[in-house]
Order: sequence, then structure tokens, then C-alpha cells
Amino acid sequence: MATVLLVIHLMISAALVGVVLLQKSEGGALGIGGGGGGGGFLTGRGTANLLTRTTAALAAAFFLTSILLTLLARHTAPVGSMFDQGSSGAAPTTGPAVPGENTSKAPAGRGGILDKLQQRGNAPAVPQNQ
Repeated sequence: MATVLLVIHLMISAALVGVVLLQKSEGGALGIGGGGGGGGFLTGRGTANLLTRTTAALAAAFFLTSILLTLLARHTAPVGSMFDQGSSGAAPTTGPAVPGENTSKAPAGRGGILDKLQQRGNAPAVPQNQ
């Protein structure tokens, strides 16, 4: 349901952008279809009214699909805040470090770039010419 509504929303937004770009601007030749001079396919007062009504209808449909997507996301989201869940997923906390204690047994990382760089050991950072 959400995917279908999202696709409709994207099609409406693309059509809205296209219709707005077709309209004649107040400043002159900025519009695609009506800037230059006389005679053309989309000219006249009736076409301006049609584009204005089409823009209004697409804008209303855009707002409607936006509200529906928001309501749909609200109903499918888990209830409550992540702060209400407690510390069940958090890492266990330990006490402060004691001087002289062996700290070489650090927990293994997740395999990120920093862990790979630390595994290189004493290798030079820049290749050396021999």
C-alpha cells in the first residue's frame, strides 16, 4: 500500500513540476511555452486557465498524498520512543580504569576501516622507496 501511494505521489510531483514550468511567467520569457512572441500551440487565455486549474488540482493531490503517506508511516512505526526502551540494547558499562591494569584485551571491533588500520601494526603509513 505504501509503495503504491509513494509511486503515485512521485508521479503527481513530477507532473506538478512540468505544469508549473509550462506556465507563462509574469516577467517575460522565462516560461517554456509562452515566453517569446506570437502564435503557438499553448497560447491564449483559455490555456492559461487550464494550466492554472491543472496546477491547483495537482497541488491538492500532492497535499493529499503527502498527508496519507504521513498517516501511513505513523501507523506502521513502532509505538513509543527509543528512550523508553531502556538500556537493553546498550553496551555493558564497566567501572573506571585502574592504573597498572592490563588493557591490551580490548574488545574486537566491527571490521571498520579503523580496525583494519590498527591491524597493520608498525607498517609505514607511506610507501618507502628502497
